[in-house]
Amino acid sequence: MENRVLVAYATATGVTGEIAEAIGEVLREAGSTADVVPAKEVADLSPYSGVVVGSGVRVGKPYAEAIKFMGDHEAALSEKPVACFVACGTLSENTEENCTEAAGFVDALAAAAPSVQPVAKQAFGGATDFAKLPFFMRLLLPMMGKKEGDWRDWDAIRAWAAEIGPKLAV
Repeated sequence: MENRVLVAYATATGVTGEIAEAIGEVLREAGSTADVVPAKEVADLSPYSGVVVGSGVRVGKPYAEAIKFMGDHEAALSEKPVACFVACGTLSENTEENCTEAAGFVDALAAAAPSVQPVAKQAFGGATDFAKLPFFMRLLLPMMGKKEGDWRDWDAIRAWAAEIGPKLAV
């Protein structure tokens, strides 16, 4: 089987999709075939030697479609190397407390498929653009002290993708 990797992701505003695309690009540069696809569009994992699953986080939880993807495909995922990541605003400030909280979001994503033991898990800073959010969220987030910004560390994202590439090869 060729080294073909699926990068499946759940996103609400495109932030996690952009991270997934960057991961796919690094995997392709390293010689893998990488398909980057929204998780809700994936029906069959049989063509893939490895899978990366990514999700945004809202209200302290990975997106429902990423959780559903993990549960729906648990049997297939348990037979392949899997890496999980989340993108979250919690990492707008790189504190030990925030890193611990963000790691919990990745653990929650992985826990949706208990028989799957990810070869790698990572939380990345996300981005928040209030204009892309539903009206009630645009009102609520500032009241909660949340701010707009882009906290993605593209060098860290690319480095993680390069690190997991060999782990996803069969």
